[in-house]
Amino acid sequence: MRFHSWPQQIFLGLCLLFATLSAQDYDNSDNTPAIPALDTCNGVFFTYNFIERAKEFPHVKNASAQAYAFKAQATVLNTMSENLKAWKMFIGFQNNEILVNTDGAVVMDGLEFPAHVGNGTTISGYPMSDLMNAIDTAGDLNQIQAKIDIKGTQFGVKPPRTPMPKTIKLVNNGFRCPRPTKKGSQMHVCCVKDPKFKNEANVTKFLPRQKADLTIAYDVLQSYGNNYLAQVTIDNWSPLGRLDNWNLTWEWMRGEFIYSMRGAYTLKRNSASCIYGQAASYYTTFDFSPVMSCEKKPIIVDLPPERAKDKDIGNLPFCCKNGTILPSLMNETLSKAIFQLQVYKMPPDLNRTILHPPQKWKIEGELNPTYKCGPPIRVSPMEFPDPSGLISNTIAVASWQIGCNITRPVERKSRCCVSFSAYYNDSVLPCNTCACGCSDAMACDPDAQPLLLPSEALLLPFENRTKKALAWTKLKHRHAPNPLPCSDNCGVSINWHIISNYRHGWSARITLFNWKDYTFKDWFTAVQLSPNAFLGYENVYSFHGTKLNTTNDTLFLQGLEGLNYLLPETDGKNPKIDPRVPGKQQSVISFTKKNTPDIKIAHGDGFPVKVFFDGEECALPDEIPRGDGVRISVGLLRLLLIVIVVFLKIFECVPCILRRTDGDGASESPPLLNPTSLSLYRNGALSLYLSPNPIGSARSKVFSPRNLTSVKCSVSSTATSPSANALKEYAVKSIKARQSDDRG
Repeated sequence: MRFHSWPQQIFLGLCLLFATLSAQDYDNSDNTPAIPALDTCNGVFFTYNFIERAKEFPHVKNASAQAYAFKAQATVLNTMSENLKAWKMFIGFQNNEILVNTDGAVVMDGLEFPAHVGNGTTISGYPMSDLMNAIDTAGDLNQIQAKIDIKGTQFGVKPPRTPMPKTIKLVNNGFRCPRPTKKGSQMHVCCVKDPKFKNEANVTKFLPRQKADLTIAYDVLQSYGNNYLAQVTIDNWSPLGRLDNWNLTWEWMRGEFIYSMRGAYTLKRNSASCIYGQAASYYTTFDFSPVMSCEKKPIIVDLPPERAKDKDIGNLPFCCKNGTILPSLMNETLSKAIFQLQVYKMPPDLNRTILHPPQKWKIEGELNPTYKCGPPIRVSPMEFPDPSGLISNTIAVASWQIGCNITRPVERKSRCCVSFSAYYNDSVLPCNTCACGCSDAMACDPDAQPLLLPSEALLLPFENRTKKALAWTKLKHRHAPNPLPCSDNCGVSINWHIISNYRHGWSARITLFNWKDYTFKDWFTAVQLSPNAFLGYENVYSFHGTKLNTTNDTLFLQGLEGLNYLLPETDGKNPKIDPRVPGKQQSVISFTKKNTPDIKIAHGDGFPVKVFFDGEECALPDEIPRGDGVRISVGLLRLLLIVIVVFLKIFECVPCILRRTDGDGASESPPLLNPTSLSLYRNGALSLYLSPNPIGSARSKVFSPRNLTSVKCSVSSTATSPSANALKEYAVKSIKARQSDDRG
């Protein structure tokens, strides 16, 4: 055996000592974050890493139209000393992205895959919606961090450029996020708490209940090992929110299926999905024939009123109204809906404490607002009155709440539209072209401005308006495009017409047209006016009108009792010849100028800013009717004044003397015309009119045309006889008009 010398032994000992010390270093370099900004983040740290992409078929030469399949990963890390509940992350996609999968999160707003998110989208965590803090978990990344694997398609970014989002941020209340840092294919940002945000005190471990236009509660009433009983409650909180024949959909994420329901039912009752699916592999002896729905995305609808007292499928409060949910202003009882369902679970969730609500909630109606719903948020368990009648409450096993808010319709995706007209213009500004969408195969121009119409054309379906529209266009010397503009394609249209405008007030008429084969029961319309117009509201005569205090400058109009049905379109008297006739309701609305004397009706103050029908915001015209008169500029007015002075110099007899001639040729005057009678009308035409009380006379006489034998004017040599004749004709017409007025 060979022995080392003592210097070599000392050297080897020192190496072993340093190796041992290195092994005992608790600040392991493997756990050091790759991003230095993470060390200083005391909030929520977001990252977005673009992984790869590949060209998709079809291959095109236009780089902006070429599709690429891409993969990316986003992370959400809680670096605070407290838990982060129900996190929501916004990703500002900007390259016409289409998402096909988001593993670790769900796309909010109820979007289904493939989801078009070219303007950005918000995702929420599922199944990991809450992130614990590092202190309580000993830094376990599996509990404080969520990873989202993203797959999709993007357009228009040619390699080697990297298609990155515009921004990423946390959208939970009470946080602020700076602009993210970008470097290559990675971006990150640290969102911190906003010290100015005032959060309501919350003594429970759950999030406070949300405020939204419409809320849906998912309460578990009873829980067993492999199934549970849940109750769904829909509440309408918006004064303009409404649903008719509502359809509610969601997505089961863990293989659940609905065994039975009360107060509602699914449109498809098919047990084949269970028999040939995952459920049959576990429930081997289960009879699936009575199962209500095995679909992953069931469509749930309300029961009709005649099943309200049915002991098997009805007999619940607030159920069975044929899918009608009204604002509480109209009917508080009809502003809520309730149904119950028995849900069976799948492994590994066979424990009564493991409960997961469905995701991707979506609700819609016949012709109602578009609601966008967020993810279910765990809230404090709901309390219900004891069914036995005792003074006690029954607490739910677990409760979740879904908040849904009304969104403004995208351009050309409305379901109702508005036309404008006024007494001072004989043309109607119709609904915008394609206001409610256009079909792909068209023999019309979807981008052309709509043709002006005579008022009677509003009663005709669009396909019967063409001849009248073209004739009116020719009469008004306007251009008719070729091809002609497309129709508005709206099921309901509303006309707002200015009837009158006088010194102390003004009035308008609103008319509703129903072009659908559907009767709107308990309809309502809401009109948001300019502040000056709203302040002067007096009365509505054929509808029931209410000023909404919770909504700015809005009138809420609904049908009177017995007249609350907007009937569908029907055949004409002779269906072979006559066009179809829309269902119609109308009323006059009066306004006063007592508090708003400076209101300018013709300049736009008399027309609505927004119009709603059954909660849906209707598309408005791009302009308002204009008066027929020509607006006179200051320079033109000066020129006209010079012309007037020259005109007065020419006629030396102004004021003209209108004489009544007797049989002997004697005459008497007083003068009926004077220089103050000159007037410039709105259209700029120069005219003379009779003064009822001319200067220098206590009371003018009204001369009968029977006694009027001549109009004698002394005219200078520069004047011509036609001018005198014109004055005579005008004087005679004015006297006749005055005489008829006096008789009236």
